[in-house]
Amino acid sequence: MHPKTIGLIAHPGKPGVGELINSLSAEFSRRSMSILLEKETAAVAGQRSALTIAEVATKADLLVVAGGDGTILSVADQMGEANTPIFGINVGSLGFLTCAGSQTFRDAVECIASGKITFSNRTLLEVILRDSKEKHAPMIALNDAVVSRGELSRLIRLHTRVNGEALTEFNADGLIIATPTGSTAYSLSAGGPIMEPESGVFVITPICPHVLTNRSIIVSENSVIEVEVSEPDYPVYLTVDGREPLRIAKDAKVEIRKAKKKLQLAAMPNVSFFSVVRQKLKWSGSNV
Repeated sequence: MHPKTIGLIAHPGKPGVGELINSLSAEFSRRSMSILLEKETAAVAGQRSALTIAEVATKADLLVVAGGDGTILSVADQMGEANTPIFGINVGSLGFLTCAGSQTFRDAVECIASGKITFSNRTLLEVILRDSKEKHAPMIALNDAVVSRGELSRLIRLHTRVNGEALTEFNADGLIIATPTGSTAYSLSAGGPIMEPESGVFVITPICPHVLTNRSIIVSENSVIEVEVSEPDYPVYLTVDGREPLRIAKDAKVEIRKAKKKLQLAAMPNVSFFSVVRQKLKWSGSNV
């Protein structure tokens, strides 16, 4: 891929991100590549633009996102119907979704300009909250959907079905339904397995289960997963990719399936999923 138009999007609160955006703009322009700036990104860089993330994604061949994994999740949520690839530059430590550090941005620009970047197609979740009182629009997630208790320190019971067949009733603090991309996020912290990004599965992981036999289970990405609250007298919430939580009503259920589109994540040619896992988890050899 030899992109001609680059969309630049940054987390405006990251230190030094304005200087990084200006440096990236200069490097891409020097290679005769057009630049589109998202409006908040332009403001922090001292430039002008009125373009939203969705508008930039529609017009650009590649999105270069400066921030962290959370910034990429936010951009993926706001892209709309666009399917523009995302190349992440981490402003801070290396993340699972970003593939280059801010100190090596010139190497990143060179790889992009020369067409040496690689791509990984990431499965997305479509999450629908169904209840009789309110119609909720489908939500798209790159990482996970989480059903969890509120501030009250009390276990909740979550009746879970896969393709219409009962799986079990989880008695836990909550339940995480994660994509392979999200398997290295909250699900991993809750004891779930690490899954290769294009493995074609989802993982269902209970959060602090009361019953020791309640464990993570891996299902096909073609599965439809339904979660209902068995005892809805206490606050229970749905959170999609860390966004604002939604209160789950008594008669509601959460339905999760594979989204129709996928997200393309771009990477440097020498950066693989397993190399990132080794670095992040410090798998540098035997621990014995």
